[in-house]
Amino acid sequence: MQDSFDQDRPDSPSDRLQSVTNSFGSEEGVYGVILVAGLIVVTGAENATAWSVFLAVVGTVLVFWAAHVYAGTVSRHGFGDGTTGLRKAFRDALHHSWGLLVSALIPACILLLGTSHIVSDPVAIWLALWTCVAVLAVLGFVAFTRRSSPWWVRLLGSLATAGFGMLMILLKAALH
Repeated sequence: MQDSFDQDRPDSPSDRLQSVTNSFGSEEGVYGVILVAGLIVVTGAENATAWSVFLAVVGTVLVFWAAHVYAGTVSRHGFGDGTTGLRKAFRDALHHSWGLLVSALIPACILLLGTSHIVSDPVAIWLALWTCVAVLAVLGFVAFTRRSSPWWVRLLGSLATAGFGMLMILLKAALH
């Protein structure tokens, strides 16, 4: 007998792509982009290498993701009518937290360009950081497009989301 998580599992390549897209545009995905941007700012100091920033980003995102899955499992276990099993709670938390991992893919790939010397380390670090801001802008635009908002609201939503990302980057930098 399959549980609901198994039934939601995508079967075709287009279903899998839609699942990744949904994860990327989730709350966890947006948070993950902001987290990655903050990590790039904090670890991308003057003499940092793209490799050291890549390792810090990937390592920290993995720790945050594992903590998120654990917290989700604990909070879901025994919920509802009290019969939610640990396995189902874990699967649901894993599925729900996927966006946190997906969000690190684009900036991590850009940082790898620096590690392979396709671009210099500082260029890779700055490009990865500004890509996070651009991704936030796209996510804001998509969120308002899903609501069928007028073009100017979509644009404002995009700018606000990117601006919030910039504010978070500045806040994280100021705290460290």
